[in-house]
Amino acid sequence: MAYITSNEEHPIDIVNIQSLEGRVKAQMDKGAFGYISGGSEDEITLRENTSAFNKKKIVPRVLQGIEKPDLSTQLFEIDLKSPIIEAPSAAQGLSHSKGEVATAIGTAEAGSIFTISTYATTLIGDAVVKNAPQFLQLYLSKDEGFNQYILEEAVKAGVKAIVLTADSTLGGYREADIVNQFQFPIPMKNLAAYSEKDGRGDGEGKGIAEIYAAAKQAIAPDDIQKVKDLTGLPVIVKGVQSPEDAVVAISAGADGIWVSNHGGRQLDGGPASFDVLPAIASAVAKRVPIIFDSGIRRGEHIFKALASGADVVAIGRPIIYGLNLGGSAGVKSVFDHFNKELTITMQLGGARNIEDVKNTSLL
Repeated sequence: MAYITSNEEHPIDIVNIQSLEGRVKAQMDKGAFGYISGGSEDEITLRENTSAFNKKKIVPRVLQGIEKPDLSTQLFEIDLKSPIIEAPSAAQGLSHSKGEVATAIGTAEAGSIFTISTYATTLIGDAVVKNAPQFLQLYLSKDEGFNQYILEEAVKAGVKAIVLTADSTLGGYREADIVNQFQFPIPMKNLAAYSEKDGRGDGEGKGIAEIYAAAKQAIAPDDIQKVKDLTGLPVIVKGVQSPEDAVVAISAGADGIWVSNHGGRQLDGGPASFDVLPAIASAVAKRVPIIFDSGIRRGEHIFKALASGADVVAIGRPIIYGLNLGGSAGVKSVFDHFNKELTITMQLGGARNIEDVKNTSLL
């Protein structure tokens, strides 16, 4: 039976970002929703990703002469309307019939960067939006032929950087997928295109554990330079959760560090991303940009992440929920709401621009 998902295309009303999850749950296929929303094991790390932000406080500043704070910034000399980018998410066709294409359009309209996953339901080239920056999130395969293939496709598509995912050499123990007996009901187009050459398979009818079975598990520092040599592009290492790993990655040639615990979907019982950010930022010492994700649901969370060492933040599940509820316009609505809350936080916190936010000391 054909998989049926959303065809909505309109802006969405948002009171708060957290409320989107319940709205999506009420209308999405149970297995697909469990795959998107769920974390690993007892989901402790998933919950703490958000609650950890409450440990730090923003001291309001007055008499700063601020009106209409400036949210604009840059990443790798790419101009951004705000310090928010899209975090890569696999199989976006689960959420909307236009999948990654709609997300890419909404992200471009928000003046941000879209990162397409290796496990996308759209070909890399088909999700390109004219004059809009795009990254590729790379899941290294045990098949070196596939690695070369997808990196060549990324270069042809004009992506600006490769996001080397290091924290997903296998999938976390995600109980929602087990209970729902979830299998991907639609193909992953990049796998499908390569499978036409070697029969590797396209992901349809498989669970996440079977998908990860083809992933390279012995990822090592020298993989960073291999990817750079194949593409000539900056490489950002995603999934860094310790200062030691950040130092190793930079020493091996990483051009950026992405602090993330995969939204609580991998190692449960690990720290919240926000809790490890300051120590990682100290170790990085501004040598390369830091991207941060996991648990952001408020503008104040973005402010706190930037004040703790991040250069930009990335949003995952909320964007996928916006995609389901309103297509490309829904994606832009999510960006707009985060920007609205961040603007208010900056005004009341006494920050006239993003550099001021980065120089703010939290209590």
